[in-house]
Amino acid sequence: MKKEKKNYHTAAREARQEQILDWLSQLEKPLSGQELANRLDVTRQVIVHDIALLKSSGYPILSTARGYMLMKEELSSKHVLLLEVFHRPDQTASELYILVDHGVAVLDVQVAHPLYGTLSGTLDLQSRKDVEHFLQQAKNTQAVFLSSLTDGWHFHTVHVPSNIRLQEAISALADQGIEAHLANGLNKRSPLTRS
Repeated sequence: MKKEKKNYHTAAREARQEQILDWLSQLEKPLSGQELANRLDVTRQVIVHDIALLKSSGYPILSTARGYMLMKEELSSKHVLLLEVFHRPDQTASELYILVDHGVAVLDVQVAHPLYGTLSGTLDLQSRKDVEHFLQQAKNTQAVFLSSLTDGWHFHTVHVPSNIRLQEAISALADQGIEAHLANGLNKRSPLTRS
């Protein structure tokens, strides 16, 4: 009886995960965990667990503040790079607008924390509308930016349409007093790890 119950739960989980992947592959915008839970008549925590299992199985699912979405194939290309950035907190909007205005998608933010190591958050900002939504959420929740933990130093995983567009974006950032350059990886240049 116990084996039958386990097989039933495994089959139900696999069917649920297939349905999640199907829905995510059909949408261009994020689908919230609560919406998935409502559609599948399970708790949001079950969805969080299913998404974690799918990610660990290699499915490129992005977890954004607005929900989950399947990473597009074009974002999996060779044009995904790590950008190291330094600026004051009041320059965050300028930084993000400049990047998306140059066609640079900002996939995440990461900091190299001296105690906790790498801390990251998914952003998936591809347009001015995405940036406006993110900034409004930060304002509404009174959340502090991860870069505040590292005195303004942070990294972004970015998807760039071309090296020329990236260099134009870096130049535009410099014009606004924002330091940015390609990183060799986390902890390579961050002042927190320099001796």
